[in-house]
Amino acid sequence: SLFILKPNLSLFPMLLIIKKLLIILIFIIASETNHSKVLALNNYDFDDYGLISIMYHRFNENKYPSTNIQIDVFNEQLKIIEKEKIKFIHPKNFEKSLSENKKERKILLTIDDGLLSFYQNAWPILKERKIPFILFVNTREVGSFNYMSWEQILELYDNENVEIGNHSHSHEYLVEENPEVIKKDIIKSIKIFEEKLGRNSEFFSYPFGEYSLEFKKIIKSLGFKYAFGQHSGVIDETKDLWELPRFPINEKYGEIKRFSTLMKTLPLKFKKISPEDRYLLQSKNPPKVNIEFYENIQNLSQLNCFSNEGNKWRNSKILFKEAGLLEIDISEKFIGERGRINCSLKEKDGFWRWLGIQYVISER
Repeated sequence: SLFILKPNLSLFPMLLIIKKLLIILIFIIASETNHSKVLALNNYDFDDYGLISIMYHRFNENKYPSTNIQIDVFNEQLKIIEKEKIKFIHPKNFEKSLSENKKERKILLTIDDGLLSFYQNAWPILKERKIPFILFVNTREVGSFNYMSWEQILELYDNENVEIGNHSHSHEYLVEENPEVIKKDIIKSIKIFEEKLGRNSEFFSYPFGEYSLEFKKIIKSLGFKYAFGQHSGVIDETKDLWELPRFPINEKYGEIKRFSTLMKTLPLKFKKISPEDRYLLQSKNPPKVNIEFYENIQNLSQLNCFSNEGNKWRNSKILFKEAGLLEIDISEKFIGERGRINCSLKEKDGFWRWLGIQYVISER
């Protein structure tokens, strides 16, 4: 006869509990693994991330693509910053952020000109999300067509996350003017700042991002602690505080793929760039450009540089004359108003070390 084993029905409840516990345990392990993968994607390892600074002008002003960004694209850019776990720094902590927590990814948001489209379209977003930023204002235009009023500027000034920076009085092409004209213009803006806001700002933004040695001396002498251009690059403690780089963001250079790339840029540290004066006379065009880098930059020999010499972007000829000393052979004259050189060095995990140089081309 067949022997039939009968199941012990009293064990069923316990087996069901064990099964449920196993399912929960597997789910927890899977979740932790996925979480670790996400962290690994955003937990890069560099000694110094520096500080990325980005610059905007207009928001939802389609007629001006070279200075405009669509607000939906702006929102996407903010999402990328959040996804990459990059921290917005407050202007009052600007210099401190360069020397402390260097392994933390940081970004500084700046807006130039004080245009009405910023107040109407971007300010509500930044206010709600409590994102700190600098709004650079040129005082002559305040209250004129398409510009913010002093009442609106004061509204921002009263917000703890906002710094109102100085952007000159006239916003004219000051780099071409003689020192007395430049000084008179900036002093006028300072007086208006003191009258309307009670104080001048420590932050200055050069009109059109253009400056000369003389312009820079004037800004320093008038008490500004920091001054920004529009040449690309990442800020770190080795950078000159009166010629700080920023990445301009607009419809052409604010496309999501490019913006994601910008968020993975790192400082390319250098001791000196010559010629030091970023105002280039025709008699010195093309310039003999030399960059003296710090010695501890790894794989520096793999650096690539591009320039717009002859009004055409091309891969520049470079030569390391000795360790850390680079010569860039600009063989054709820079044509137009600006000469640009961008150097980059590929790093791991999709990061790039980046250095931008901009020369203002004189007609003389």
